[in-house]
Amino acid sequence: METIIAETLASGRLAHLAGLAKRHAAPEQSVTHGGRVRTIAAGHYTVSGLSRHVRLGEFVGHRSPTGIHLGEVVRVEPDVIYVCPIEPGEPIGIGDVVIQKGAFRIAPDDSWCGRTINSLGEPIDNRGPLSSGMDRRSISNTAPPSMTRSRVETGFMTGVRAIDIFSPLCLGQRLGIFAGSGVGKSTLLSMLARADAFDKVVIALVGERGREVREFIEDTLGDNMAKSIAVVATSDESPMLRKMAPLVAITIAEHFRDKGENVLFIADSVTRFAHAIREVAVAAGEPPVARGYPASVFTELPRLLERSGPGPEGTGTITAIISILVDGDNHNDPIADSARGILDGHIVLERSLAEEGRYPPINPLSSISRLARKAWSGDQEKLVSRLKALIHRFEETRDLRLIGGYRTGSDADLDMAIKQVPIIYDVLKQTPADQPSADAYADLANALRAGMAPPPRPRG
Repeated sequence: METIIAETLASGRLAHLAGLAKRHAAPEQSVTHGGRVRTIAAGHYTVSGLSRHVRLGEFVGHRSPTGIHLGEVVRVEPDVIYVCPIEPGEPIGIGDVVIQKGAFRIAPDDSWCGRTINSLGEPIDNRGPLSSGMDRRSISNTAPPSMTRSRVETGFMTGVRAIDIFSPLCLGQRLGIFAGSGVGKSTLLSMLARADAFDKVVIALVGERGREVREFIEDTLGDNMAKSIAVVATSDESPMLRKMAPLVAITIAEHFRDKGENVLFIADSVTRFAHAIREVAVAAGEPPVARGYPASVFTELPRLLERSGPGPEGTGTITAIISILVDGDNHNDPIADSARGILDGHIVLERSLAEEGRYPPINPLSSISRLARKAWSGDQEKLVSRLKALIHRFEETRDLRLIGGYRTGSDADLDMAIKQVPIIYDVLKQTPADQPSADAYADLANALRAGMAPPPRPRG
């Protein structure tokens, strides 16, 4: 034995073996570093003794009389780190012990389908504990490399006629729904969640009203909840939990995508996700750069959205439909403008259409799907182009017609628009109580055929 040890030392292999052991050691065998709380502020606390052992975005655990409470490292300085606590109202005292935890990970499993969980991956539906899968994933994963991803090729029907006709979607596409508050974003998302094209549905409800959670899950999803997982962080929860909710949801979606399934990822809303990032960043001392938003918001937003889309060759897809709350109905506010540049299309909901009673209040002229040509046939593309031209002609002459400045027969295209556009608008009306449309083009053709038919001749 002494000879073997001497030979190992002489050959320098002992250090190499020690390095291998360290890299492959089980997590419970790794060294956990600790520090102590130095200062406490409204949105964060500082810890000394951990600056050399933690990285930005990792988690630490604060030991208090009520247990260990998690927090995220939001700033690292030579002597102290800044930690944003996850749970609101956590009891923190000067000198309390804080231990290193590393990246926050979850272990999704097929048995999670039909369940409602919080941002920590814990069940909140009173149906017992969750089973842990074999695949533990960090919620801070990055998107697959661009050149390894599959191409987006296959269209699908959402069941919402206004979208299926004017802004059709493809599996793996990322679509934004832009609207002000109270216009109908959540209602439209609930209608899209019923699409039959997906194996799994993962929903992130960020900053929602607490009373609406059960209504959305039990009434809107209904039977589709059996293939769905809801991650909920209501408006009264801490900014850290609201920030983590869509990250946990997209991590669950990635788990099913890597198994070859087509997943629908719904986030309502990304704007509240951005608000949560802003609260955390401002508490850490980051200065604002655009209308009160710090630079980290515009870093985290594309990191989240890029994780959706088609997966690497041989895996499935994540189709993302997210809502963007535009402040003051300004569709060019920083979050809306940034998201629009990342997404593969946008649906614009207008308050004026909602006030007219047209639901969903989708403006077909302002809404765009950048992958529509992969979903349209040649004839459908020509038809939609003609329909948009008629709608544009109808809307631009509205004031002229209201004051009686137009005489029938002066413009054949306008005469056709006056007859057909109101019928088109009626076809596009749809509520969550209506059955999803199996063929939007057939519904439109039947309505136009009936509306344009001449009246029956009187008998005799």
